[in-house]
Order: sequence, then structure tokens, then C-alpha cells
Amino acid sequence: MTNETDAPVAFGAQLRRQRSKALPQHSRAHNRSLILQTLFTDGAMSRADLSRQSGLTRPTVSGLVAELEADALVTELGPREDLRVGKPATLINLNVDAFHIVVVDLSLPDHFVGAVTNLRGDVVNSAKIEVDGATGDQALNRIIRLVERLAAMTPRRLLGIAVGCPGVIDETGTVLDSVALGGGLPLQRQLADHFRLPVHVLNDANVAALGVHAFEVEPASDLLVVALEHGVGTGMVLGGRLVLGERYAAGEIGHLTIDEDGDPCPCGRRGCLELLIGADHLAHRVATAPEGERERVLRSAGRTLGGVLAPIISAVNITEIVVTGPADLVEGPFVDAVHATVSARTLASVGDDLAVTATSTNSDLILRGAAAFLLAAELGVS
Repeated sequence: MTNETDAPVAFGAQLRRQRSKALPQHSRAHNRSLILQTLFTDGAMSRADLSRQSGLTRPTVSGLVAELEADALVTELGPREDLRVGKPATLINLNVDAFHIVVVDLSLPDHFVGAVTNLRGDVVNSAKIEVDGATGDQALNRIIRLVERLAAMTPRRLLGIAVGCPGVIDETGTVLDSVALGGGLPLQRQLADHFRLPVHVLNDANVAALGVHAFEVEPASDLLVVALEHGVGTGMVLGGRLVLGERYAAGEIGHLTIDEDGDPCPCGRRGCLELLIGADHLAHRVATAPEGERERVLRSAGRTLGGVLAPIISAVNITEIVVTGPADLVEGPFVDAVHATVSARTLASVGDDLAVTATSTNSDLILRGAAAFLLAAELGVS
């Protein structure tokens, strides 16, 4: 059974928004994160407002704000314009350009994509490098060259580097198994040794889930993201935490056997889910189907995915599913069939509130998700 991660902050930082007053035994770091989280979520406010919102005392807030100002993480915006009697309060806010973040997406087969973002995950610059079939150390050299190029694009201090990588990634950021990079590659350590910065490496589907969780759904939502662009993988957020699994392979559903007599798969089995609904395979079947049969092909693929997801949804009672992939494949008949199938195969108490939506795949989702993960790991902000 998959478990919610309780790994160290460097890998499994909690995504749950901090909204409660820190108890005496909690560290000053917790209170700093609480201040930053409140400003990140609610925007500019006075110190008095910040005290009310965070639950911290005014003297504590004043001391923490002074500390964060010294670190350039918060900045004063000037007096608030209002009609209240007396001296107007001074507004403070998160300084989103105090640091920049380098983020990299390794999920594309022909090139690696990277970006520089601010502390809100907004992309300020981007670059890419061709893969040319490189794996292992050759791929690592290309990643290093891409990060060096990105780091040179910003004069800001770098908070760290975050990487979304296809495959099974453990809590040390070692790539245990990946078609793109091979196995046994200590990517996180090697990048940290080279750049002398905090580095975090996470599975690309999990990073996509963080991107959706941070920027596209309500903060409290439990969430399942199904990524179909390159293979089939899922990322799940439950109770504000990523679900990683005992062996870090939670969500690797692409090689579930669906048809034992189906086509052979590169993994050595037959009839894997990836062969039926992965974007490349599905696009080929749609393109070669007669004009009047294309919608039927998409609905059939959607029903297949819905049948796979129904027991997962029943087990954990998630009500938000987001399917990512090429828009012409995942939108419309495909996602409608996913929704209808999951609803038909689950109890009303599970399926009635289910929302299934589609979003077109783009690297920005993975890049912004990587930024969100690094923010949670390094500043406690999500």
C-alpha cells in the first residue's frame, strides 16, 4: 500500500498551508515560514493584519518581519490608503524577486527545458538544450550546461535548483530507474556538488501535480494528476502531501497490464496501459482511424483510464482529477469518458462530487511545480 511521505524536508516538504499559531516548542523557522506563507497566500498587509492572520503576537511579527526584511524576503510598500482615522498602517509584502529559482524539466524526449522563476513561480527567462540521445553521464553534462546557461540569465541570488525527471526518484534525488537517464544516477548530489546550491529532484508527474496544486486548484484540494504526454504517470496530493510510496514508485501506472494478449511493450510485458492511452500511441490510432471513428477511439481510451482510476478514487476518495496531455487528445470525448466511467464504477458518495478536467501539457506546469516544491523545501511556503 502506498504511504504518504514522511521524508525529511529536503525531499518531502509538507504542502499543507500553515495556518495555526506555532506552539512554544516550535522553532523560529516555523514562524518565519508562517509569515512568508501568509503573505504568499493573502498578499500585502500591515503588521497588525499579519498578526491577526497568522495568530502570532505583534512583537513576534515585528521581530520576524525585521529579520525577513534584512534577508530581503519581505519589503515595505508604503502606507495603506484608507479612510480610517489616525496614521495609516504601513503595508508589507513578499519580495518575489529577492531570490530566483532555476527549474529544469527532463521529461521531453528530444530536449531538456529550463527556466528561471521568481518566488511566485513566474517564468522570467527560459532556455533549452538538445538531448541527442544522451543518457547517464552524457545527459548529466547537458543538464549542467543548461543550468549554467540559466544561472547566467539572472543577476539575482539563487534560492536553489529544482528538477522534474521521468522515472523513479528516491529521497536523495537519485534516479533509480529512468528511460531518459538510466539507473543509479545520483543527480541531486552531483548537481549540488557542482553548483554549491540546494538541489531537489522529483519525478516529473509529481512535479506536475505540485504545479496544478499550487497554481490551478483550491489550496485545500486533494488531487490526482494523470500525465499522458510521455508514457503514463500520476502524481497524487493527499492532505497537503505528495504520495510517494514505500519504494518511491507511487503513480507508475503506465505498465499495468490491461490486455494480456495485447501488443508487446518495451518493458517486456503485453498490453500495458501506456500502449493503450499514452499520447504517442493514442495519437497514432486516432490518425489512422476512419474519420467517423476518431471520437470512438478517444472515448474507448478514456473508458480504459477511467476503469484504472475508479478503484484508486474509491480507496482514497479524491474528488479532483486533472488529466494532462495534448489538447486534441485529452479534451472533450476522452476526459468526458474518464469522468463517466469513474462515476459509473464508484458509489454515489464517491463519484457524485468528482471533477475531472483536462489541461494541455506544457513545460510551464512542470517548471512552476518544481519552483513550488523548492519553495516548500527551502522556505516552508506552498
